[in-house]
Amino acid sequence: MNRRHFVTRVAGSGLLVATVMAAGCTTTGTSASNDPAAKRKEIDAGVDGALNRLYSSVNGSRELAQRAQGILVFPRVIAAGLVVGGEYGEGALRSRGSTVGYYSTAQASVGLTAGGQSKSMVIMFMTPEAYNKFVSSSGWTAGVDANVALAKVGANGQLDTLTTQQPVVGFVQTNAGLMFDVSVNGSKITKLNI
Repeated sequence: MNRRHFVTRVAGSGLLVATVMAAGCTTTGTSASNDPAAKRKEIDAGVDGALNRLYSSVNGSRELAQRAQGILVFPRVIAAGLVVGGEYGEGALRSRGSTVGYYSTAQASVGLTAGGQSKSMVIMFMTPEAYNKFVSSSGWTAGVDANVALAKVGANGQLDTLTTQQPVVGFVQTNAGLMFDVSVNGSKITKLNI
């Protein structure tokens, strides 16, 4: 077997593994996927849970959220793969406490990828310009359409003030807590028609 054929087979099997793992890890049942109202209710419940978890674990995040023009929350982003990986999640955009739209996030990766994990992702649009650019876009990519400053927590347990002054601030959490060594850049965000 030549090298090119081997690489193609490994990449293809990695994508297959990622697809199977992501499909097996979804939270939606068959009823929610067929019923848009049930799907919206399920996403909203996940968003509430993700925000409550963020507020209880990161000092100052609730106050930051109150200043935000809009908050995009993906309560469960599944990342899986073997050499070739991917991420997918569904969430909602909230403005002034109300849901104003539903979105999906997706990202592909090639490299040292093995296994799977679930995380929540929260993106806060702090300025009217950043929020309006997101809402008016037909597809938005973190790091391309706007830089997302990942929130940092200082030694005093408070959010870093330099980070919170950015136009777009992001939080990524797993069950173990806030993640600091990740990037949301490259995440493609698209509006869902549900």
